[in-house]
Amino acid sequence: MLIKLTSYFNKQTHPAPLAVFRIGFGLMMLASIIRFWSYGWIEKLYLEPQFHFSYYGFEWVKPIGNYTYLLFVICGLSAVFVALGLKYRMAIITFFISFTYIEFMDKTTYLNHYYFISILSFLMCFLPANAYFSLDAIIRKKEYHQIPKWTINSIKLLLGVVYVYAGLAKINSDWLCKAMPLKIWLPSKYDLPFIGENVMQQEWFHMAMSWSGMLYDLSIPFFMLYKRTRGFAFALIVFFHVFTRVLFPIGMFPYVMIVATLIFFDADVHERILNGFRKLFSVLKLKVATIEISNYKFQNQKIILPILGLFFTIQLLLPFRYLLYPNELFWTEEGYRFSWRVMLMEKAGYTEFKVVDPVSGHSFSVDNSDFLTPFQEKQMSTQPDFILEYAKYLEQHFASQGHKNIEIYVDSFVALNGRSSERYIDPKVDLLKQTESFEPKNWILPFKDDIKGL
Repeated sequence: MLIKLTSYFNKQTHPAPLAVFRIGFGLMMLASIIRFWSYGWIEKLYLEPQFHFSYYGFEWVKPIGNYTYLLFVICGLSAVFVALGLKYRMAIITFFISFTYIEFMDKTTYLNHYYFISILSFLMCFLPANAYFSLDAIIRKKEYHQIPKWTINSIKLLLGVVYVYAGLAKINSDWLCKAMPLKIWLPSKYDLPFIGENVMQQEWFHMAMSWSGMLYDLSIPFFMLYKRTRGFAFALIVFFHVFTRVLFPIGMFPYVMIVATLIFFDADVHERILNGFRKLFSVLKLKVATIEISNYKFQNQKIILPILGLFFTIQLLLPFRYLLYPNELFWTEEGYRFSWRVMLMEKAGYTEFKVVDPVSGHSFSVDNSDFLTPFQEKQMSTQPDFILEYAKYLEQHFASQGHKNIEIYVDSFVALNGRSSERYIDPKVDLLKQTESFEPKNWILPFKDDIKGL
């Protein structure tokens, strides 16, 4: 076994796929940063709110006022340097830190694909993506035409984890038996040409979309691994992601996944892509000095491989942490994030906070719009950790106004995947006596239905 592993990690391959991946990743990230800025989301999501929801253990990560714009500039510039392969190691580390900081500034903006970009950029910190077709190669006058094969396969593995886990998450009774929440979302697309007023309204289409989505996620990485099915699979990837982009407002993620899955193609395909860039450079009449050709030698492979082994172990185990909690995952969302459960829920909620003075018995209700944006309030009303964090914030706010030793209760109702609204949080529990932790939240009322599946 050890001999086979040693043999595998010593295998070499052409670096063209990694070079194309680096260029595509950098350009996609730059486009994402520009898009985010141009839509005014920096101000809307990070500067306008007076309160920001934090990840447990990362409460210190907050927007930094107008310097938040500088953070986005740094992130965008580092993406450019990554694409060019210029000072690559420093650039990808800077991108990882700046992007992840942006992601952690407010839990309200959590999306699976933001998490994907963070862990992918972390992985890229350890890969020789500047070995070939990079400005670093021109500067050092040395280009590597052979790199360890595992460096490319590690990206394939991460993409496979994302797809397969997203497929496994769809094996549940709401998705496969009730076509929920697609049955809620698809009929609203009545304005789509040709299919909006007829096909989108049909229950058979909702079921077909649910089942095909599950089968697609579970099978596509394996189809991409084999040369005979790779062309068909990639065409399916392009169709699937473009179609979902038309149906749902999911930003740059479909295009990122399309570009990322190019990594599965052989080096000759990527060489043809790079030849397109070479023709561009020839038109610009850029002179490049003679470059020495060499094979890449990993100086710290014995250190890097255990780190990446731990990284992938975490990625494989983390999505299953929900099994440590006794209640329905979709209801409590304990262990829901960072698990590739993509677009599986439609939750709507109403939460009213009541501040009580236990001495006098006087109480008053809180107008959430005084403290939260509409988007924050929508997210808060269906997620228990948001509700608890907001209650703690209200305690601090009213304490500063002279309301000491108060109690805070909530009147909370949530509707999940088309079901009738149910009471969500125990109205008799003083939230200020509760603390955030990884332990089950026993103040969430039990779910009255049953969702079977993984």
